[in-house]
Amino acid sequence: MLRGFYTAASGMLSQQRSQEALANNIANANTPGYKADQATMRAFPELLINEMGSKKIPTTNGFNVPVNNHIGSINTGVYVQETIPNFSQGDIRETSLPTDLAIVQGNVPDETGSLFFTVQNDAGEVRYTRNGNFTVDGQGFLVTSQGYYVLDQAGNPIQTNGMEFTVTPDGALETAAGQNIPLGIAYTDNVNDFVKEGNDLFNGEAGAVPADAMFTIKQGFLEGSNVDALQTMTEMMNAYRLFETNQRVLRAYDESMGKAVSEVGRIG
Repeated sequence: MLRGFYTAASGMLSQQRSQEALANNIANANTPGYKADQATMRAFPELLINEMGSKKIPTTNGFNVPVNNHIGSINTGVYVQETIPNFSQGDIRETSLPTDLAIVQGNVPDETGSLFFTVQNDAGEVRYTRNGNFTVDGQGFLVTSQGYYVLDQAGNPIQTNGMEFTVTPDGALETAAGQNIPLGIAYTDNVNDFVKEGNDLFNGEAGAVPADAMFTIKQGFLEGSNVDALQTMTEMMNAYRLFETNQRVLRAYDESMGKAVSEVGRIG
């Protein structure tokens, strides 16, 4: 019976974690470049159940021989193994703001490959993002909405000297002073190695864009979140129902245990 407690409780915990991931997706449904998290669940290792006992041998001395009958296997529950971001392309919408940039990704050499803007976090470390909701700070540098420097191909902050600049489809920023600055577009061949850090930043290993990778940088556009709000709401309802089901199972086990303790002992 105690195994039933653990199984029901693990089901409740896994659905709670799944619900948290789905709620975070809904909260970021309108965040540019946000990549939805998908919770992956895994069952605990199965246990073998054996019936242990003894068998009396009809001899003069009445020997008892231990027996061990195989009954089968049982699973003790499920848990959320990890949450994996979905890196599919979000919808591209026009904003007409010159500081808004979107990566429109075409064919890339690797099935799990993807392109990112390169930025610098508060600690001076290189991070990657698909959120092109940029602006120009008071010193004339191109920064993210959180104030992180957007980097060029050489890894340096981009000085635009104002809002008057254009970005070519291949990712070159041309300032009013005639400077041509290649944006720091990075490529990873396996997005599943990237780790979310918050503020639309990803941490991982990325390098130069392969020559056969196809992409376009669109100025005055933003890549929207790839969260499917309708599907996410449906998944939240399913997770809530599964949580309630495990809760009822747990309550039934608790009532049975209560009867075993308070009533069965008084019989006879």
